[in-house]
Amino acid sequence: MSLGARLRDCGASFQSLPLWVRLWVGAVLVPANSLPFFFLDTATGQIAAWAALFVAVTNAPIMLQQRGMSRLMSVPHLLAWFPLVAWLVLRLAGATPLSVAETALAWLLLIVNSLSLVFDVLDTWRWFAGERDIPGRPAVTPPKLERISR
Repeated sequence: MSLGARLRDCGASFQSLPLWVRLWVGAVLVPANSLPFFFLDTATGQIAAWAALFVAVTNAPIMLQQRGMSRLMSVPHLLAWFPLVAWLVLRLAGATPLSVAETALAWLLLIVNSLSLVFDVLDTWRWFAGERDIPGRPAVTPPKLERISR
């Protein structure tokens, strides 16, 4: 299957998600985690940009291989957001004063990624429990094996 076909399947999968999920991802999660790239002169911007880059680099192959929005995509979020959230809590509680802009960025990322973790823990659990369907694609059921008698 061509890359173009895989990208079309991914787009169709995203469009099949409930509106609130598309708004969450497209208007909150991705924009919030893109902001750190504008704050690379701060420690918060640097750490958060690395976390966002990790999620993008690991989720793109999953999405392309699965040809859609798989629950498996939540696993890289767990690997990036748990350490980031812990680091942000320590950063905000630390003795080093932060600028107003860095403080605002840290709070935004802490809130958004903490909420994301709630969804991600559930989706990871569901994926490992066997819920491997891809939104926007018909469910694939394995063929039934018949017993061969001799």
